[in-house]
Amino acid sequence: MQETASASDTNARISIDESRHNLTTAILYEEAVRNNEGILAAGGSLVVSTGQYTGRSPKDKFVVEEPTSKDKIWWGPVNQPMSEENFDKIRDRMIAYVQDKHLYVQDLFVGADPKYRLSVRIYTETAWANLFARNLFIRPTQDELAAFKPDFSVVNIPSFKADPKSEGTRTETVIALNLGQQMVLIGGTEYAGEIKKSMFTVMNYVLPMRGVMPMHCSANIGPDGRSALFFGLSGTGKTTLSADPRRTLIGDDETGWSDHGVFNFEGGCYAKVIKLSQKAEPDIWRASHSFGTILENVVIDPVTRKLNLDSAERTENTRSAYPMEFISNASLTGTGGHPSNVLMLTADAFGVMPPIAKLSAQQAMYYFLSGYTAKLAGTERGVTEPEPDFSACFGSPFLPMPPMIYARMLGEKIWEHGSDVWLVNTGWTGGPYGVGKRMSIAYTRAMVTAALDGSLSGVETRPDPTFGIGVPVSCPGVPSEVLWPRNTWADKDAYDKAAQNLATRFQANFAKFEDQVTVEVRNAGPKVG
Repeated sequence: MQETASASDTNARISIDESRHNLTTAILYEEAVRNNEGILAAGGSLVVSTGQYTGRSPKDKFVVEEPTSKDKIWWGPVNQPMSEENFDKIRDRMIAYVQDKHLYVQDLFVGADPKYRLSVRIYTETAWANLFARNLFIRPTQDELAAFKPDFSVVNIPSFKADPKSEGTRTETVIALNLGQQMVLIGGTEYAGEIKKSMFTVMNYVLPMRGVMPMHCSANIGPDGRSALFFGLSGTGKTTLSADPRRTLIGDDETGWSDHGVFNFEGGCYAKVIKLSQKAEPDIWRASHSFGTILENVVIDPVTRKLNLDSAERTENTRSAYPMEFISNASLTGTGGHPSNVLMLTADAFGVMPPIAKLSAQQAMYYFLSGYTAKLAGTERGVTEPEPDFSACFGSPFLPMPPMIYARMLGEKIWEHGSDVWLVNTGWTGGPYGVGKRMSIAYTRAMVTAALDGSLSGVETRPDPTFGIGVPVSCPGVPSEVLWPRNTWADKDAYDKAAQNLATRFQANFAKFEDQVTVEVRNAGPKVG
């Protein structure tokens, strides 16, 4: 992709202090500590606070309505339009605002496959946010840096405040994407996840036009060389389940599926660490206690500098951002073959969905378009407890184009490569949130392992009475009663009502897709009555 004149002009107008250009991890640590941006933890990680905003600000995200992209965008609550005039106002005022500041700059790649990667120049006001970008994106070699030309630019200035009255924003916070100028402007929020997700949105726009399926999923490879995908929103287990010591990690959150196989978009991981267990998740725990890692909003003892990962004093959305190489079994290339298994993860707050079920091709399309999970506390501002949430393609906040484009691509890929599709509930069992308990991670791992190693391939399945999906009658390492959620509830009538309630919600949500899918897909969803 070539830079437009506008993007080149903006890069030229932002003065780059070469002493802060492509700094190494150690130097960025020194800068962050010198600037009082964070605290060095006992294990070596750098603990920072993101201030008022501890999650994404989706209502403050805008896409510029410009000629090259406006006919392709899925306009609405996810992609709110911003005029070119207002974007230019914000851009010009932001550039003027930083003229007397010494910004940190990193030149990085998005996409492990050189054929499909984008180059991105990240400007940040703080050293720690620059290190965050360095951890999460792919670091070029010295030879690649020598010839580096950015396809996109991200300008991240938290202290800059948008003007809602004159610039058309909702608040003083703004995340504005201009696909024509190939630029993202971020102001009014210190939450670094906006940097990562803005470029994910860009990849979700660029890649389908190149025949590549962009996915909000993690990926890994087994010892047999077979790849697996794990779809899911934040808190459903993408990072945890893909970081299996018996398998090679491709990536934990953003993946592309091309004609050659799958590839990671990123060079690092961004894991939730609330109540992180050293026993259950040793790799993530070790990475989160290592030099080079950024910890967001984690509570730390000011004297001993020991971490308190169990505390949600600041937010439940505590995060760890570390390079991929901190995971002992991470892939060196970030690539893998076509997936044999596709797992769709959901954290069902109602506690009524089976912990694992096999999906037909039609059910796979239905549940992918539905993208059901629970929106967990802290992931977005204002969410203090889980809420039922339908997010198309398990990632509607990051889809610049209509969901059917991505759903059709996934259906074609699954059909072409004969991938098995599973729905895995990592949410509640024995009752809804507040009554039941979260599904045992040991049981979930056992079920996922059985799906991936073929142990479930010959096991009889029976359709769930409400959801119709194929529930295995047995699974190694998992009590049979756990496989059927109704058996885990003390009040069976309450379960039946809750299941029907969720089925009704599924149907109401899917109504917007009914005229875009076949009758078989429409009928593949839950049954009411």
